[in-house]
Amino acid sequence: MNKSVVLILILVAFASCEKTVKKNNIQVTETSRVEYLPYYNDESFTPNWLTPNTKEEKEFHKIPDFKLVDQLGDTLTQKSFENKIYITDFFFTSCPGICLKMTNNMTKVQEEFLDNPEVSILSHSVTPSIDSVSVLKTYADKNGIIDSKWHLVTGDKTEIYNLGRNQYFVENDLGISKDINDFLHTENFLLIDKNKHIRGIYNGLNRASIAQLITDANALLKEG
Repeated sequence: MNKSVVLILILVAFASCEKTVKKNNIQVTETSRVEYLPYYNDESFTPNWLTPNTKEEKEFHKIPDFKLVDQLGDTLTQKSFENKIYITDFFFTSCPGICLKMTNNMTKVQEEFLDNPEVSILSHSVTPSIDSVSVLKTYADKNGIIDSKWHLVTGDKTEIYNLGRNQYFVENDLGISKDINDFLHTENFLLIDKNKHIRGIYNGLNRASIAQLITDANALLKEG
């Protein structure tokens, strides 16, 4: 009888241990990187952990509407990205340095989500007076950019700079006041969810960061 009791206790303990291990695995692989990504609302990029579909989440910082023109001459607004997540950055076609590296890395993102209509890419020109529709189209063709997946946009400089600095918070110069005359230049990529919240920031020059962006974008798709 005693041996039977001991055996039962051992089996119960083993089952409990196995359950705990599985639970921890779920927390690591799903809860922290799949079910939820943090939300961001200022240039410090302090993560905020919100529950989706709550009042707090609905009232949290969102990217406002905009009106810009892409390499095909099509007008884009937030309506263009309805029910989509998108990855965004800021560049200029005449950039001799980091922009080409950023474009090359963004091409990897394009390839990863090429067949997924729920994911788009949005790249803003920070020299819109130079980067006309035709210039953007030439750049797109030269760099393997697929028009239906990846939009290079130009438009009003004030609007673009306001979006970059005051809505996407793409620059790293915390606390430094800038105006329209200060050039906007950043290597950061941002991940935007279907409700126009910022859900991730990544170094567009770093391969590991790009890999994380792809992982997070897949996780965001699973949020619904």
